[in-house]
Amino acid sequence: QVRLVESGGGLVQAGGSLKLSCAAPGRTFSSRVMGWFRQAPGKEREFVAVINGSGRTTLYKDSVKGRFTISRENAKNTVYLQMNSLKPEDTAVYYCASSPTWPVYEYDAWGQGTQVTVSS
Repeated sequence: QVRLVESGGGLVQAGGSLKLSCAAPGRTFSSRVMGWFRQAPGKEREFVAVINGSGRTTLYKDSVKGRFTISRENAKNTVYLQMNSLKPEDTAVYYCASSPTWPVYEYDAWGQGTQVTVSS
């Protein structure tokens, strides 16, 4: 089973920026759809952003549009989430996930998560 590894989380003040990375080993990375999710304390996990294999198609949760950017480097088997203008409500554990299909029906691989904390 593909194992994803996130990095780049941390503590930042409101209005600041962070860039998350997710490494996905394997030779089929460029054909995989990659997504970012987050889970805040006491809340359910929610969708943040997704990108198709070529990188030409992206979708975002409404509340992060214009602030977050998902991108990928297939040569490095890595997907990124650039987060700007961070708000305290963005505080959560962020997870990357991988799907074999577009449209996505299910994600079959997940990372362990990376903590993002935004202070006011």
